[in-house]
Amino acid sequence: MDLVILHDWAAFAIRWVHVITAIAWIGSSFYFIALDLALQKAPGLPGGAHGEEWQVHGGGFYHITKYLVAPARLPEHLTWFKWESYSTWLSGAALLMVLYWAQAELFLIDPAKMELSVWAAILISAASLSIGWLIYDRLCKSGLAERPIQLMLLLFVLLVVMAWGYNQVFTGRAALLHLGAFTATIMSANVFFIIMPNQRIVVQDLKTGRKPDPKYGKIAKLRSTHNNYLTLPVIFLMLSNHYPLAFASEYNWLIAALVFLMGVTIRHFFNTMHARRKWPWWTWGVTALLFLACVWLSTLGTQRLPDEETRLTAREARFAADPHFEQVRDIVMGRCSMCHAAEPGWPGIAAAPKGFAFETDAQIARAAREIYLQAGLTDAMPPANVSFIEPEERAVLRDWFRAVNGGRLASN
Repeated sequence: MDLVILHDWAAFAIRWVHVITAIAWIGSSFYFIALDLALQKAPGLPGGAHGEEWQVHGGGFYHITKYLVAPARLPEHLTWFKWESYSTWLSGAALLMVLYWAQAELFLIDPAKMELSVWAAILISAASLSIGWLIYDRLCKSGLAERPIQLMLLLFVLLVVMAWGYNQVFTGRAALLHLGAFTATIMSANVFFIIMPNQRIVVQDLKTGRKPDPKYGKIAKLRSTHNNYLTLPVIFLMLSNHYPLAFASEYNWLIAALVFLMGVTIRHFFNTMHARRKWPWWTWGVTALLFLACVWLSTLGTQRLPDEETRLTAREARFAADPHFEQVRDIVMGRCSMCHAAEPGWPGIAAAPKGFAFETDAQIARAAREIYLQAGLTDAMPPANVSFIEPEERAVLRDWFRAVNGGRLASN
């Protein structure tokens, strides 16, 4: 079977796993934040209990009691919430490798910004994900832990700096995706290096009859709160690769900065609501204004895609030199370039779908694999076949790719 097909299905499978595990992680995180904020003091609580909550779901009633540090004895059955986080990060890392590392010259490297070899780009990608955690962890272990607002402001500055930095090195699409991975790494590392070890210390103390130190719960609570506010921006950044107006804007890093602020306003509304305090309706207005600012920034300019023939790799040059290419160029220019252009001519299309422009030989050759999958092997493009591409033309696209690629997975 064509390895390109296997690669695409593998990417789909990994993405599916990533979405499933992310739903589990985000769902449990949001639930416990809401539960924690809704806890009520009540007479008759067990010793050491912080509060209780009654809930109804699925035809049954649940009575939940939280111990601020730990119960007097370790219960026989104890459920740990950790694999949701680990699985989300591991599947996300696998997806990054399959989509961005394996296709670095198409999705990761932007020669107009920085001339990088594939391996140099991959090294920067991998190394950058750990930088944020190291800086953030150091800040959390400083005196700023007692000043949570200042700590959050510094974290915001770090994220904005990284957004700008990624945009100086990678494609706009990769820049926002990496910022999401960068943030998700901080969140998952919080679970792996701080929250879970602290909980294990408390459990060990209970097993040995020692009174647990409340500082471990306090530290874990701080990291969990940070994760709560970072979740929604990470989701936006992970979805951004589908929307060129977000990632292909010259000011995509500022859009990302505003998205982090929206994450704060949205979570503040829900956290206040769950705490049964007066709902801060003003957050709706602020969120709407921030979103409109993102829309405005997206109209100020788009990033220039590299299109010079001299920037083609040897493999891409083979696609441009193949005997089928003249036919391919005519098909793509006639059937696709009305949308896939720096300034799309199709009504309602503001930016080239997925950030792909097909106005030069270089751009067409660079996107050979995507053209093959989307318009040759399948009829995904054009949508509803609005440009009336013929079956014979799709066959030409397939023959072109297979003649150059030999049916093998495109290698970089």
